[in-house]
Order: sequence, then C-alpha cells, then structure tokens
Amino acid sequence: MSDGPYVVLVVLGVLGTGLTAGVFCAFSTFVMRGLAALPPAQGVAAMNAINRTAVRPAFMSVFLGTAVLAAVTAVVTLVLWPKEAAVELLLGSGLYLVGSFGVTAAANVPRNAALLRLEPDSAEAAGRWPAYVREWTAWNHVRAVASAAAAVAYVLALV
Repeated sequence: MSDGPYVVLVVLGVLGTGLTAGVFCAFSTFVMRGLAALPPAQGVAAMNAINRTAVRPAFMSVFLGTAVLAAVTAVVTLVLWPKEAAVELLLGSGLYLVGSFGVTAAANVPRNAALLRLEPDSAEAAGRWPAYVREWTAWNHVRAVASAAAAVAYVLALV
C-alpha cells in the first residue's frame, strides 16, 4: 500500500479499532469485575448509568464512525482490489463489523436494554445480575479481541 486517501482511511481504521478495543478491554479486565464485586442493586444501578452515558457523542462517534470506515474500506477494497493488502483490509473490516459492531447489536445491547428495565433494588435484578455480568462480559471479550484483531489486520495492510 502506498499513499493517498486510501492510506488515510486505513490509518483512521487502525485508530478507531484500536480505541474501541481499548474501551472493551478495560471493561473486560477491570470495570465489570469492579461492578460484579458490588451488591447487586449497586452494580445494576452503576451499569445502567454507564449504559446511559455510553450513548453520547464521545464514544458513539468513535464506535459508529469506525463501523462506517470499516464498511467504506471493505467496499473500496472490493471495488479497487489493490494488489497489496486486500485480504488484510477485508479481514480487518469484517472483524470489526461482525465481531465488534455486530456482537454489540446482537448480544450486548439487548442485555443492556433488559437491565435498564429492571428496578435495581428488586429481587429480580438481584437474581439476574450475576448472569448478566457473566454473559455480557463473555460477549465483551469477543468484541475486545475482534476489535484488536481488526486493528492488527489494518496495520498489516499498511506494511
């Protein structure tokens, strides 16, 4: 891969996928463990507050912007099919679109929506909290690994 707007697109993809991987890694390695250590009512309330705050421009512009970049990168790659790095570019785009964005939409967001419907102090919330933490974190691991792998694939496309 040489230079020009294509390289800028890929560099932005590296940054977006890397930033997203970092956020997901932080959640998997210490945020969810900290929340799980709280009494269920406090953990549910804290996670609900985090989920409400996450859908603000600071995070969403990176998360959704990277999905748009990944889709554009995949389309441009399929149309132009560069002699170098086509496989890496398609792999990076696919990993992010399916493993990060897709998993978020299919696994994490529905769990977040269900948690938001619970009253934090209720017996139902206390009963569901351990499974929520376990399942949400498992899917978050997938998102973290997929985002990091997408970043690596995009970096490999640049070398």
